[in-house]
Amino acid sequence: MTTALITGSTAGIGAAFARRLAADGHNLVLVARDTKRLGEQATELHDRHGIEAEVLTADLATDDGIEAVAARLSDRRNAVDLLINNAGFGNKGRYLDVPMADELTMLKVHCEAVLRLTSAATGAMRDRGRGGVVNVASVAAFLPRGTYGASKAWVVQFTQGSAKDLAGSGVRLMALCPGFVRTEFHERAGMGTDNIPDWMWLDADKLVAAALSDLARGKSLSVPDPRYKVLMGLVKVTPRGLLGGISTRTGRKYGPQ
Repeated sequence: MTTALITGSTAGIGAAFARRLAADGHNLVLVARDTKRLGEQATELHDRHGIEAEVLTADLATDDGIEAVAARLSDRRNAVDLLINNAGFGNKGRYLDVPMADELTMLKVHCEAVLRLTSAATGAMRDRGRGGVVNVASVAAFLPRGTYGASKAWVVQFTQGSAKDLAGSGVRLMALCPGFVRTEFHERAGMGTDNIPDWMWLDADKLVAAALSDLARGKSLSVPDPRYKVLMGLVKVTPRGLLGGISTRTGRKYGPQ
């Protein structure tokens, strides 16, 4: 049985990955900040699917938290075959309205943690000649709006560049770019969602199924829904200046309230 490590595993996309991978027979290392929720999740997945679910409490906004997860990923005796870098959050407010400390914490979680954990995982995977990493980004990565989108753009560029560098090693890397997903994400950030049209919402379980299929096909970028594929296709052909204005108006309509 192979082992998958999932950060931010107790809710949203991370929880959907945990459910799917456990159902497929993978042992799990579940990573989040809430020990109680981690324990409940591990027990449920073990009882339902008969897999082993290890709990690792870690805050990826801290050096100690990142180092603890990196050490687990580097453990050659208990190999991790698949890393899902899913932990993340959003800040409510426009640029300069958000405290600098909160912006730096976002960069710590979205960029530094992703860099360090991906490096720890792929180093061990390359030595074994197999493995995979999914770095959860966002379609916001392709829109010139805000520090959240900028951090996710870094995730996409880093992942695709690293995937090219590791081509032929047996290690696959993929950036996953979902749109709006019904999770706790917006509630935790204090963002209103009543103004988001129903058609823009994605189901987390279907998203994960599409992402794992794209990973198996060797893609380095996954936009896992036809609706968002069309939208991102339009983004590619829209002049950058015009796109900036559109994304600003759209962000005011569908973004944090």
